[in-house]
Amino acid sequence: MNNPNFVSMKKGHVLVSGGAGYIGSHTVVSLIENGYHPVIVDDLRNAHEKILSGIKKITGKEIPFEKIDVCDLNSLKKTFERYPFEGVIHFAAYKAVGESVESPLKYYKNNIIGLLNILENCISFNVQNFVFSSSCTVYGEPKDVKVVTENSTIQKANSPYGNTKQIGEEIISDLVNSKKSLKAVNLRYFNPVGAHPSANIGELPIGKPANLFPVITQCGIGKIEKITIFGGNHDTIDGTCVRDYVHVMDVADAHVKALNWLEKQERDSIVEYINIGTGKGTSVLEAIRFFEDISGQKINWEMGKPRPGDVVEIYADVTKAKKLLNWEAKYTIKDAVKDAWRWEKKIKND
Repeated sequence: MNNPNFVSMKKGHVLVSGGAGYIGSHTVVSLIENGYHPVIVDDLRNAHEKILSGIKKITGKEIPFEKIDVCDLNSLKKTFERYPFEGVIHFAAYKAVGESVESPLKYYKNNIIGLLNILENCISFNVQNFVFSSSCTVYGEPKDVKVVTENSTIQKANSPYGNTKQIGEEIISDLVNSKKSLKAVNLRYFNPVGAHPSANIGELPIGKPANLFPVITQCGIGKIEKITIFGGNHDTIDGTCVRDYVHVMDVADAHVKALNWLEKQERDSIVEYINIGTGKGTSVLEAIRFFEDISGQKINWEMGKPRPGDVVEIYADVTKAKKLLNWEAKYTIKDAVKDAWRWEKKIKND
């Protein structure tokens, strides 16, 4: 084991759907470091097989991998039959806001059916601990507030992607309330960024990246000629959109802590909603300037029109995460920029 923080404990098997993806792969590493035995389920449509090799380099372990589409109920069932899962962390879903506006049926079909199939198997095989990869997009465009708590009013989602997360949370709540033996945590994380400090895994978009940080690092490395900023006249600190950027390793840690918390709950039929962020907002222009200062690379950008589906400004109140999970972000936005840039340079040379 290469990580000095590795903790040896006897834990059970955990199914990680979308475990070869960005957040999923980092969570797999955190699970291993905390003594769990993750099993990755991923069809690699939005991930790359080299990430599996990266996980092995970090952990020194060969992780069981099932190449399965979560929308394939029977294949999922066979996986549940093979392993005695004590928990499920469900990531597998399409996640690009802009694409969801253009192709809503694609998002509803994949994200909802995949969740239903995972939950159906959880009930059939009595897997009680369920962590759902939700999103701050469930809050829609907050009215008169920028910092949202878990009790903030849920507005109409700004995109089909955000709506799939709202619907997903409602499905989980209905299932728990139906007296099924299920304990669930919906982690509403804000904007995961960065990469593993080893640079063995990180965000590896298939095709054109949709998230800000890989766009910035790809521009810095020369893969992208110019960045288009979606709107510069918003009512924010500098006119560009503001987000709560949280390091992916902190997000991974939140999933492990959520699973561990669920395992300690003695009663059935629990559902919780927890924000995962830093509690601080960073604008698009600020993120670009951080990158330029840290990397020494100048970013070529232009101002474009606002993008349909984008929320202007939102960041997290993380009081509940600290209280319930004993979780808070340890990494800074500058740490995330450094790790993302280290990862970008590594994959260029691979």
